[in-house]
Amino acid sequence: MLKGKDKAYLQSLAQKMDPAVFVGKTGVVQSVVASLDQALTARELVKVKVQRGCPQSLDEVASALVAATDSFLVGQLGKTILFYRPAQEPKIRLPRQ
Repeated sequence: MLKGKDKAYLQSLAQKMDPAVFVGKTGVVQSVVASLDQALTARELVKVKVQRGCPQSLDEVASALVAATDSFLVGQLGKTILFYRPAQEPKIRLPRQ
């Protein structure tokens, strides 16, 4: 469970990041889940961009991806969703640690 201070810290780290995963007209499919899972393993913190024409709402996309990747939802801004999943050997140190 992420606290408010943790989310604010992660959001500050993500400001200069580009989206690594895109959800398009097919919505959340296995290839999107696999891409996000690989990106979370490599980076821990990943931006996902939901493109125009996606059949699911932003909340549906976020909850489906959190459940499928066992990650934390850090926040949403516009059509961008931010996910975090700590690695075995974390690269990102949260303020509370």
